[in-house]
Parts: sequence; structure tokens; C-alpha cells
Amino acid sequence: MKKQLPKRSEVDVKYTWDVYTIFKNEESFNQALIDLKQQVLIFKEKHQGKLKNPETINQAIDELKDIQGKLVRINAFSSLQASGESTDEVNQMRVGRTGLAFQEISKNLTFVSIELKENSVETLNDAIKLSEDNKLYIEDVIDEKNHALHPEVEKAIQSLSGVINAPYGTYNRFKLADMKFNDFEVNGVNYPNSFTLFENEYEYDNHTEVRRKAYECFYSKLGEYQNGFASNYYAHLLKEKAMSELRGYSSVVDYLLHDQKVTKDLMDRQIDVIMRDLSPVMRKYARVLKEIHGLDKMTYADLKIAIDPEFEPKVSIESSKDMLLEGLSILGDEYLEIVRRSFDERWIDFPQNVGKSTGGFCSSPYGANSFILINWNGQMDEVMVLAHELGHAGHFQYANKHQSIFNTRPSLYFIEAPSTTNELIMSRTLDKNAKDLRTKRWIKSVMISRTYYHNMVTHLLEAAFQREVYKKIDAKEPISANVLNNIKLNVIKNFWGDEVEIPVYAGLTWMRQPHYFMGLYPYTYSAGLTIGTEVSRKIFEGELDPTRWIDVLKAGGTKRPFDLARMVDVDLSTEAPLVNTIKFIDEAVEEIIAITKSLKQQ
Repeated sequence: MKKQLPKRSEVDVKYTWDVYTIFKNEESFNQALIDLKQQVLIFKEKHQGKLKNPETINQAIDELKDIQGKLVRINAFSSLQASGESTDEVNQMRVGRTGLAFQEISKNLTFVSIELKENSVETLNDAIKLSEDNKLYIEDVIDEKNHALHPEVEKAIQSLSGVINAPYGTYNRFKLADMKFNDFEVNGVNYPNSFTLFENEYEYDNHTEVRRKAYECFYSKLGEYQNGFASNYYAHLLKEKAMSELRGYSSVVDYLLHDQKVTKDLMDRQIDVIMRDLSPVMRKYARVLKEIHGLDKMTYADLKIAIDPEFEPKVSIESSKDMLLEGLSILGDEYLEIVRRSFDERWIDFPQNVGKSTGGFCSSPYGANSFILINWNGQMDEVMVLAHELGHAGHFQYANKHQSIFNTRPSLYFIEAPSTTNELIMSRTLDKNAKDLRTKRWIKSVMISRTYYHNMVTHLLEAAFQREVYKKIDAKEPISANVLNNIKLNVIKNFWGDEVEIPVYAGLTWMRQPHYFMGLYPYTYSAGLTIGTEVSRKIFEGELDPTRWIDVLKAGGTKRPFDLARMVDVDLSTEAPLVNTIKFIDEAVEEIIAITKSLKQQ
């Protein structure tokens, strides 16, 4: 029988993150929340009704930086513990208390945005002249003036924020706390199933019957919840549509792209070129998998299996540290110190356990260290996940150190560039150091199956799905589970064609990701990876001094995505970087094919 996931209390503490570097204990956290609410009231009394000239505007923004820093640290302390164990009542109540407090705090701070937008553009530009550090914040205020609502409406929206944003929390509660998966049986052996076990083990299981049965079992359970999930998602979509109309946008997509500082044609280009040009490359890779594994057919349940599972070494947590330090060494000693600290100071939460969030993420609250969640399975795939999340950690450790809190975060369009650059630097280093053909093939296949499949297929198909959903929302067409299933199924089939057998249940795949509650996030993975492919190539081929990339990380959000890319000679105004990326993937697949033929002849 396969293992059951342990409870959070049963995992080794040394492999979990230490949230008590933010607050030393629960009492300190509770006091910080009380103090912050009082600080906000004092701030409101001091500044409300007075943000009418450049001097008072800058003074308020400067004080708001301190408040914002405390908000993100308090939120991190609360939310990170829930991510580690969402079923724990203490964690749930802490999140609830924090959410209620933040509603009150947000309500008391609403006047800042409202009053700033009531100023003339001339006054706001004069305020910029007094403080370069507040320039981006004030420029965003100017940019939002055209979409500002009546002050009382803005206050009402803020008061209802807890209700308006409820679908995301509801999704996670259902997914991580309530859904219980049935066991499945193969050849008399009983296998327990869960979100974590499925996404971290069974999808990659080398035993074809176990893998395919796990898929059927997993998706069967999703099907039982599809109507409730669809209703919850539809509520979120209606909120986005209402907000886009209230603020005067022509479509939901335009509304959601506004803060990304890019236009719809860039998103469309990313989706359309990949669906057209990457699809045949990945179909070719699917044929390679089918041939190597001697499968009767290639199915949706077979797409994530390893090229050479018997060769793939198990990786311990300790050895992953050494691999990452070697693999990322090209970025310099200062960067490696961030990697070293992440292990030594317990920034990383490794174990799989009941109630833990699936997948991986990195949180870097301003004024604190970073926190990385993964679900460690001891395979090379997780080392690449860790490299990815350390890319986020390195990015924000630099940005947080060199920028004020309102200047740290770049556009979502750029946010995945540092993470995917790390993955490719790791892959290139391992490939360079490979001593034999089998090792080289394995490394290239991990790069394809982890870095590119995850970011330019899985997330891109999410983006293609989103685009179709928003077309229906803008056309005011109703949304149901059946509508969502059909959209997702068609997107998957269009990408894989006749090369892969796609079952009807694959349409339920939209239920697996929280990304749909995060705006137009999914397509940005491929956008970031396009930049990452170019940057890693330039560094390895000697065209780019790695310190120039570090300068990009330090810049945080002080430049728009095109300008950040230009700092390392990547031109996003054309489709050339994307075309180059797809060409690189194709070359890697062709190398895998050539190596496979050579190994057969040996």
C-alpha cells in the first residue's frame, strides 16, 4: 500500500519554514495587529482631508510605506501557516481574524486613494518633483484617475472587499480542506489519493496502470464537485465584469491587463504563437515518450512521465542545496549567499503533509526573509521547482533591499522571468557538466518536462482557456460547469491534436488551478520564460555579464517590463524572443531523439 500523508505535527520541523522570524511568537503577532490598527487610526486623523498639495501628499505616502510593510508581514505570518496546514482550526481562525482586521484597516485607508485622485494632474506631477522615490506610486494614481469612481462608491467597494474576494478563499477551502479522494486499486494493491499525492507522485508514476487509474480516480472526484466549483468561479467572473464596467473598461481583459502595463495584443501573441508553433514540437516530444516507454497509445495521463525514470537519481534535501549552489554559481557570490541562507535559516517548507497547499510558491514580505513552499518528493523535478522559487526569492531579496516597498514589484508580465531564468541556468549548468549521453538526455528531458511543459504548456493552456471564458463573460453569456469543461477540453485537444488521446474528463482540469482567481496570470509564465530563455542563453554564451541581470533584479518595479528586458538586450516589441524560445525547445527535443537512437545502438 502506498504511503498516507503525515499530519503536520508528524513532519520534521527542521525541514519546515520558520515563520517565527517574522514574529517571535503568537503574542507578538497579536500585538502587532492591535498596534497597526491604532497606527492607521492616527494616520487617518492626521491626513484625512489634507492631501491637497505636493508636501502633504508625499508626507502621507512616506508614512503609508511603514503601514504597508507591517501589513504584508502580518499577512505573511497568518497566511503562510494556513498554507502549511489549512485544516488546522487555529490557522483558520488566525486567517479569519487577520482578514477582518484588514477589512477595517483598508476601510480606514480608502481616503488616501480617493483624495489623491481628486487632485489635478499638475498637483500630482509637482508632488513627483519633490520625491523621486514616490514617483511610481503617484504615476499610478494619475493613471487610475480616468477610472476612478465617486468617493462613496469607492468606499462601498472597499467595505465589501471581503465579500467580493470571497471566491478565492472558498476555492482553496474546498480544494485543500474539504475534498477527500477515494483510494484506488491496481493488481490487489490499494493506493490512497489526494491533491498532493496525485500532483507530486501519481502523475509521474512509471507504472502505466497505476498512473492511468490515478487519473481516473482523481478526476472522478473533481467531477463530483464541478457544479459548486463552477458556481464559485462564475461569481468571481461576474465580479470582474462588474468592476470592468464600473471603471469604464471596454472589456474584462483590458481591465485585468491595466496593472500589468501591457496591451492585449501582447497576451494574444503569446497565446497564438505558442498554440501554433510550440504545439507540433510538444506533439513530437509526446511521440518520443510513447516510443521509449512502449505505450499502446499516448494518453492525457502519460504526458508527464520521465524519459528515463530508472536512471533518475533520488535527490536528498541536503544534496539539493549543493546542486543549487553549483548550478547557480554563475550568478555570483552575493546571489549564492541568498541560496545558502534559504537552507540554513529555514526559508523553505519541504514536507508533504495533510492540509498543505499544493504546488509551490515564494512569499517575500518586505523587511523579512523569503518563504518558499514546495512539496518535496526527492526527485530532480523538485530541485527545478526549488530553483524556480529561489529565483523569486533572489529577485525580491534584491528588490526589497534596494527599493522602497511601493517600488519593489514589477508587472505580472515580468514576474516569472527571474524564476524561469534560474531553472534554465540550472539546466544549462547540469547539461554542461554531463559526462555521458544518458545523463545529458535525462537533463534535457527534465528541462522539457519541468521548465517548458509546466510554464509554456500547462499555464499557457490555462491562458487560452481564460481568453475564451472572458469572451463569453463580455458577451454576457451564462457560465456553467459544462461550458467550462467544454472550453478546457477543446483547448487541450487543439494543442495536442490526434497525437494524444484526450478523455472527456480532461475538461475538468480547470478545477485544479487557483490561477483563475488571480487575473490574467497564467500567460505571464510563458512571457517570463521567453525572457528567461534569452537571458540564460546570453549569460552562458558570454554575451551578458551576470551583474547586468542582478541590476534588473535590484530595479524591482521601477521600470515597465519592456524596459527591464531592454536592460539585458531583450527586445519584446517583436515576436523574435518567443520564436527563439520555441526553436530552442525544438532543438532540445531533436537532441533527445538523437541521443535515444545512439543509446539504442550501444
